[in-house]
Amino acid sequence: MIRATAHVPAARLSGPVAGIITLNKDQRHRRRIALTTDEGMAFLLDLPKATQLAHGDGLLLEDGRIVRVAAEPEPLMSVRARDTHHMLVLAWHLGNRHLEAQIGKDRILIRRDHVIKQMLHGLGAETELVVEPFAPEGGAYGDTHASHHHHDHAHHPGHGHHHDHDQGGRHHPHGSEDAA
Repeated sequence: MIRATAHVPAARLSGPVAGIITLNKDQRHRRRIALTTDEGMAFLLDLPKATQLAHGDGLLLEDGRIVRVAAEPEPLMSVRARDTHHMLVLAWHLGNRHLEAQIGKDRILIRRDHVIKQMLHGLGAETELVVEPFAPEGGAYGDTHASHHHHDHAHHPGHGHHHDHDQGGRHHPHGSEDAA
């Protein structure tokens, strides 16, 4: 099976295209896996480290051809605010819950969650269900796959942020540790 051994950012792509691989956001964070292009060509992704692939990026095959990455549209929620200050407040609440977010000029895209939708409405946000490619912001410490911390969540020393997460990644403070 032919191997793809290098990630090529979209801006540096050149060479013949062997096909397209359409993947959702989570599927685009990979190091080593057998994949099949949309056209049916099987290949082994064999990168030196796990990489978040972006829409338009390429995977360099051993023979010099490129497999282009396409971001699959996903069910998301668009969040809009009344003004800039309101957008900052909404972003703070989403970040406080460790939710992945794609931040745009006039909206924030997040994964659909009925509990978060209720919270946002309570804060005065407008929400709309959309189906679009999802490319959330990377983490502050180089973690571009922040939603997959679940229960093995580890902060950097001295962070002082102790809490648990439920299955949706939402945060639940420990009463005695955060009360002081």
